[in-house]
Amino acid sequence: MFGSIGGPELIVIFVVALLIFGPRKLPELGRMIGRGLGEFRRAATDLRTTLDTEVSRMEKPKRSDEKPPDPTEEKDGTPAAPDAETGKESQ
Repeated sequence: MFGSIGGPELIVIFVVALLIFGPRKLPELGRMIGRGLGEFRRAATDLRTTLDTEVSRMEKPKRSDEKPPDPTEEKDGTPAAPDAETGKESQ
């Protein structure tokens, strides 16, 4: 969990922190560090989610089997009806 820090090293660090901050400030210091780490994790997760969303949006490949939209078709895919006066299709 802590990499190369073993049990004896953790005990030494705890004793030094206890001597520097005292027994009353140590729990408060631990809470502040815990809140800071929690906020950092939330920000990192939010940034990762945002980046993943943007990258996936940018990487959407255009499928080659899709045909380009036909300008003579309506938006719902039905052919446009010709105009009664001109005989041309309405746009």
